[in-house]
Amino acid sequence: MTGAREVRVAALADLAAGALRPVEVDGTRIVLVRVGDAVHACGGVCPHRGGWLSEGKLSGMRLACPLHGWIFDIRSGQCLFPGRGARVSSYRVRIDGDSVFVEVPAP
Repeated sequence: MTGAREVRVAALADLAAGALRPVEVDGTRIVLVRVGDAVHACGGVCPHRGGWLSEGKLSGMRLACPLHGWIFDIRSGQCLFPGRGARVSSYRVRIDGDSVFVEVPAP
């Protein structure tokens, strides 16, 4: 049976607003981003050339890959530039007290 599970990935206090924080769950790189009171999680590797998005540049809800500047919406994972239909995974985030949980596929 397949499904999803929640994994605690960080303490909310450790996520500075606008900072990119890489985490790894079951061998999958994920980048956490805190914007205001919200935390977003998306795939941490650019599908173009494998750039680590946690080393990219955040502008509002847009995250640019450090290698070639592909831009992703951190809420949906959709590639906004160059807009070739590429995307990274997006993950549901839940905050419980000071704990940040990400919903990932069950192994």
